[in-house]
Amino acid sequence: MGLSGVSYLTTSQWRVAELSPPHLAAINPWEGWTDTYREVVRHGGIPETSFWPYIWARWGASVTEVEDLAAETAAHPFYDDFWRSKSADLEKITVPAFVVASWSDHGLHSRGTLEGFRRISSAHKWLDVHGRKKWAYYYDPESVERQRVFFDYFLHDRGPGPANWPTVRMEARESYYRGRHRTASQWPPAETDYRRLYLRASSGSLEPEPGEAEEQVSYDSLGSGLAPRRAQFEISFGSPIELIGHTVATLYLSAPEAQSEDLDVFVALFKLDAQGRPVPFPYYAQFEDGPVAVGWQRASHREPDRERSTPYLPVLAHQRALPVPRGEIVRLDIEVLPSGTRFEAGERLLLVVQGTDVNRYPKPAVYARHEDTVNNGPHVVHTGGRFASCLVIPVLPGTG
Repeated sequence: MGLSGVSYLTTSQWRVAELSPPHLAAINPWEGWTDTYREVVRHGGIPETSFWPYIWARWGASVTEVEDLAAETAAHPFYDDFWRSKSADLEKITVPAFVVASWSDHGLHSRGTLEGFRRISSAHKWLDVHGRKKWAYYYDPESVERQRVFFDYFLHDRGPGPANWPTVRMEARESYYRGRHRTASQWPPAETDYRRLYLRASSGSLEPEPGEAEEQVSYDSLGSGLAPRRAQFEISFGSPIELIGHTVATLYLSAPEAQSEDLDVFVALFKLDAQGRPVPFPYYAQFEDGPVAVGWQRASHREPDRERSTPYLPVLAHQRALPVPRGEIVRLDIEVLPSGTRFEAGERLLLVVQGTDVNRYPKPAVYARHEDTVNNGPHVVHTGGRFASCLVIPVLPGTG
């Protein structure tokens, strides 16, 4: 038997495969979360307030009882045994797997699908990462044919199978539904060159070297849009470059007028063309003006899980709240969700930092929203000197 399907049908595949049923011959996880707490319920510790209530309504039909997701979420604000029971034990999965992920489903499936591929123990596994809309890509004729080749081989012992496929195939997006494929032997690619770009508050730039002078820029923590509702920093690339993989935003922040000992921060990366115009991408399966990548963090959840964290992937422990006294400068290592984007010479990378969701859509559109905020007053981004705020970007060598 084989399993295939998108979204919750993938989330179910992880849970079935970890049991190693003897009749299961192959799986095709196609964009589905693996860690309900980190990937759906609390992004960086910030409560998600749109999709989680929506999915409860979608699931809330039964002839007996259904879980009260609202009550459960309120009763378990940190990552405990309850949430652990809802996370797949990925290392137990050994069945052959053709895993498909996307750069476009941040806040729902992107992170979990890529972590699923990275952590499963299958000796035979392949990864395809695209930058398009998940449902359309699932039914694309080329995708259907790849599913047929995969399942014919592992279910029916028929055909060549995926033996000649690259272990990892990734789309380096250029613009909406335009891109080229790169390949690698693992995820993330072993040859990735992680480079630091340092924030410069006075110029709003990203620089290859840290500034000596300490500088700062502030924004309204409850605002959205252009300054002073956000802080932004950009760099223009002098030659073609492809950023494929995990990004980390290390920010030194303070909230001098905060009424609570906490703060929420949202970051986003955008591609700008040589004239400074935004280049949009598919986002959350239904929108067409999305960013390159997003990230978020509630400062009181900044404590890392040191066993699981890597230099390119900071994993938060979510075991307790660490207060941020008013005005105190705190360091946040923010996981910016994985992405794959190509920049030509003269094109720009823009980093946005603000206190609310960067992309906003009118209701009832369903996507990751975070309306339960702890913010108040201005936030201050500190750069240079003792405060080496920076963006760690994943450069894949061999850009043609």
